[in-house]
Amino acid sequence: MKKRMQRHDIIREIVRDNEIRTQRELASKLQAKGHECTQATISRDITDMGLLKSSEGIYVLPEDMRLHHMVAELVEEVYTAGYLVVVRTFPGGAAGVAGSIDNAGLVGSLGTVAGDNTIMIAARTPEDAESIREILDGLRRHRS
Repeated sequence: MKKRMQRHDIIREIVRDNEIRTQRELASKLQAKGHECTQATISRDITDMGLLKSSEGIYVLPEDMRLHHMVAELVEEVYTAGYLVVVRTFPGGAAGVAGSIDNAGLVGSLGTVAGDNTIMIAARTPEDAESIREILDGLRRHRS
């Protein structure tokens, strides 16, 4: 079980950092990170993790897909202030977007606090805050 969970963590990292289109590409990346897997194991992992294919044919994590939809639909502006990221949403949208941010587990995010239309994200460092702002602003600009 522990080995499977470690593999799932590595798959999350691979999917977030690369544009993976096929199981073969995923197997190759896993192998490069020291995990030999059969096609059946990879197929089972994809199902277990609920990986989805984006409209571009790229594997994405379900929590990332939800974050993308929430940010694209509800976020108006994103700013940084030192260790904080301030996100302005349409009225009533902050709680849902904050939940999506928490579930996505953005690197460097320590947690969120949401009001009606404003979210404050605590980051580990000012550099992490800027990275989170860039991610959210990029998702905001790709409205469907």
